[in-house]
Amino acid sequence: MRVASRTKQHPHDDAPDTADAFGRLARLPEGPERKALRDELIRVWLPMAERIAVRFRGRGETLEDLYQVAALGLVKAVDHYDPARGHAFEAYAVPTVTGEIKRHFRDHMWTLHVPRRIQDLRNRVRRAAKELAQTTPGRAPTIAEIAEYAHLTTGEVCTGMEALECFSALSLEAEMPGTDGYALGDAIGGPDPGYDIVVDRVAVRPCLQALPDRERTILYLRFFRGMTQSRIAQQLGISQMHVSRLLSGCFAQLREEILAESG
Repeated sequence: MRVASRTKQHPHDDAPDTADAFGRLARLPEGPERKALRDELIRVWLPMAERIAVRFRGRGETLEDLYQVAALGLVKAVDHYDPARGHAFEAYAVPTVTGEIKRHFRDHMWTLHVPRRIQDLRNRVRRAAKELAQTTPGRAPTIAEIAEYAHLTTGEVCTGMEALECFSALSLEAEMPGTDGYALGDAIGGPDPGYDIVVDRVAVRPCLQALPDRERTILYLRFFRGMTQSRIAQQLGISQMHVSRLLSGCFAQLREEILAESG
């Protein structure tokens, strides 16, 4: 199903005239015909959404991901647009797509959780610094200049500039200054697996002590002496199958008792 071709000028050159199509969409019941029309409306408006996404490139997110977020915003706009209110779809879709992209940056692109007030300061400082840079060629604008231009205090400018550092994280593979190939990740310690072993042994000890002598002997020969089930069977004068069943029974009993204690 095709929507009508563009018949009048829009701010976006490739924006179609879809007023009639949205009217039909609002009247159609759920079903294949309505889904086909909805999908077609999303398709013809997708270039506009992608053009909005391009405005946000260079802020730490790939253009491909921005396209996906913009497409999600477009889908929301198509699903929630009400032509009965008398506004053109574009007037509703542009802020919806833009808001979805901004929400993506706010919720997913900050390395640290930053309060909304600090995020707003960051945006004002970033915008002021960018605009002032055009009037101060050859040098970066000072904190005082940014404060005066953005109507902020110098303290607020400093806070906003600090927030700029929270927007992206330094890679753990980054080389530390003053070193020869020593990465940041090399300076970060990790958990000692020995502690987990100690905790496990302390937890299982009383359970092991409660086992019959033969079962404790089998566990000792298997896991502390490294003997195979066949050798254990020969040493104890029983079948290898019997050893296997005894081991399985020990495992089940120990697991049940440890889970009962931890619960």
